[in-house]
Amino acid sequence: MEGGQKVINRQNLEKTIGVTFKNKEILENVFIHRSFLNEHKHFRLSSNEKMEFLGDSVLSLVTAIYLYKHFPQLNEGNYTDIKAAVVRTESLAGAARKLNLGEYIYLSKGEELHSGRDNKNILADTFEALVAGIFIDHDFEAAYRFIEKFLFANELDHIVEKGLYLSPKSRLQELMQAKYRKLPDYRIMEEKGPEHLKYFTVAVYINKTKLGAGSGASKKEAEESAAKNALENIKRYGKI
Repeated sequence: MEGGQKVINRQNLEKTIGVTFKNKEILENVFIHRSFLNEHKHFRLSSNEKMEFLGDSVLSLVTAIYLYKHFPQLNEGNYTDIKAAVVRTESLAGAARKLNLGEYIYLSKGEELHSGRDNKNILADTFEALVAGIFIDHDFEAAYRFIEKFLFANELDHIVEKGLYLSPKSRLQELMQAKYRKLPDYRIMEEKGPEHLKYFTVAVYINKTKLGAGSGASKKEAEESAAKNALENIKRYGKI
């Protein structure tokens, strides 16, 4: 038993990721969620929160280096947007699920009951902690290879090639300019609420065709929502 839990065999994970940890405690520490320590206050290891913090920094640097090396034609603004798209919680959680990281996490009984092993935030944090663990136990190059293989894979190239890092409004604009040589037209359909608490509904048109609509607490937010809805409609119906 480990702290009241059954012994967890992490050798399969090491085999999958191609990294054998010299210090097995570092690998174990990757998976200790803070909730577990609330019920096991005298457990010999701390939570993975500091490793998560370090892993986030390593991940950020690896992403920046990868973008700089592989996409020199883009500017720093593009890099920022792409990095945000790649290292968002959903992407990290998705990578964690593919590696079955959830089955190794030490959780409280409460988190277990509330599907903590599939909680996207817990999974994303654990992925970052694993990045830190590889960095600490091996080196930066090992962490770089791990991230490149298990997070970037083909996803980062796909995001760049398809312009998925762009905001919905920017993507719709590019699409409309390419097809019609015109900019989409955003029109405020409704504005309600007091001055300090406005709420807007916006529709977006090309020529006289309504492409989509959306709402938000600001005109910009409503326009982004409308553009997102328009892109969804275009994808759903296959034409504009």
